[in-house]
Amino acid sequence: MEILKTENTIDYNKTYKKLGFTYLETAEIVVHLNTLLANYQVFYNKLRNYHWNIEGPDFFELHEQFEIEYNTVQKNIDILAERIRVFGIKPNFTLKKTLELSKIEESEEKTAALEMVREVLQDYEVLHNTMISAIGAALDTGDIATEHMLTDFLRNLEKRNWMFTSFLK
Repeated sequence: MEILKTENTIDYNKTYKKLGFTYLETAEIVVHLNTLLANYQVFYNKLRNYHWNIEGPDFFELHEQFEIEYNTVQKNIDILAERIRVFGIKPNFTLKKTLELSKIEESEEKTAALEMVREVLQDYEVLHNTMISAIGAALDTGDIATEHMLTDFLRNLEKRNWMFTSFLK
């Protein structure tokens, strides 16, 4: 992430300047969005794995719910990456970099259905905390568009958390 300078001034033709924010003002927001993007990418892969490998009496219900969830996550990934682009940054993520940034870990061993749901709930907590941090950075900068986007994500996450928590009772 390099600031473009012309005679010791920031290049005012960059996309982020059109929004009224400087590179320095959006740097913290972009760091949080990249972390959220990495978390979502690992979470997406985990959900696909759960969708394909669920077994047992809860198969039909959880198979469908994991598909609903990964479709939502897929949309959010694209929205996040495009928001980062708005700030003039390219979200060039390798799998290695994604795994380094993500606080969500892959699930490598065969997991029982109820454990899958428990892991989804743990991952929701990571996503929630990352969203809250990113919302704080956006509000500190006065970036209401990013705040609104993340609040929409958060609202959906809280509802899904309630649903999966209720499933475990």
